[in-house]
Amino acid sequence: MTQQVIRCQDEESGLRGVIAIDDTTLGPGLGGVRWLAYPSEQAAEDEARRLAHAMTLKNACADLPYGGAKSVLLRDDRRGADDAAGRRRAQLRAFGRCVQRLGGTYIPGVDMGTSVEDLAVIGSVADEVSCQQLDPSPSTALGVFAGIEAALIGTGRRVAGARVVVQGVGHVGADLARRLAAGGADVTVADVDADRASSVAGEIGGRAVQPGAALTAACDVLAPCATAKVVDAATVGSLRCSILAGGANDVLATADMATALAARGVLYIPDFVINAGGVICIHAVRADWGEDKLEESLLAIGDRVARITKEADRTGRTPLAVAEEMAAHRLGRPVGAVG
Repeated sequence: MTQQVIRCQDEESGLRGVIAIDDTTLGPGLGGVRWLAYPSEQAAEDEARRLAHAMTLKNACADLPYGGAKSVLLRDDRRGADDAAGRRRAQLRAFGRCVQRLGGTYIPGVDMGTSVEDLAVIGSVADEVSCQQLDPSPSTALGVFAGIEAALIGTGRRVAGARVVVQGVGHVGADLARRLAAGGADVTVADVDADRASSVAGEIGGRAVQPGAALTAACDVLAPCATAKVVDAATVGSLRCSILAGGANDVLATADMATALAARGVLYIPDFVINAGGVICIHAVRADWGEDKLEESLLAIGDRVARITKEADRTGRTPLAVAEEMAAHRLGRPVGAVG
């Protein structure tokens, strides 16, 4: 159950948003600010709650001193382009005032639809803000790369020669595609922005395919790095990958998809484990870590993935169940109480 939900509204700027604080057992809620169009405020709240819970699991599994939280701001596509930049700044400042009133129980960061520059605007009125100077996307990508490498090694393969499809080549996906190509993987990319996909494919010597073709492409690894819920009852049967591991949050539409994937022989690496590099980077900045300690912690995601998959093999459980148990132990909860 979500610990606290805060509605953020400002009539003058037109801001409409939601902050969901899922759990503060380990520390203040840390989670990004997502700015997208939603069909309703209830839909935005539902997504904020779901993603905040994923952040609780992510921070717990990464052994970080933070709870889980998330915020979503409703983008209004009906409004014109006149002074859009000024309106955006006004809404971000209004959101910052909402964050400030929470007294440090929520630490916002970059997410889909927001940037380092946006967080700097929020930080001009809120004391507790992350990512206002540093984009954590490269750290997320490095952690995902380490997790994919561990998953491949665990199944008797290597990055070199592996066929990988990266779905979504924004900041994280593009960086991941570059790392995989540099490691010798055969990389295919897909993105709703066809020009961006073609550009990244050309840069790394890979191929670009239509977004709809990514899920059904025959590959060793499918790496979702864009929107949530890409695996559901309608798509799970058409997957042709051996490993599902990427930078996107909330990849499974429902938890039972983990069992469905296992039944089809697909190794699913829980997203809240493999994409924790961003929050690790945020903590590194706040704790004043050096580059060496940060890189060591990011590469340790691969070690965590290896432990989870080995335990799943040993017990016959899904990697998702094992990872949720790991989070439960860290939170001091009964097993199954945080899933």
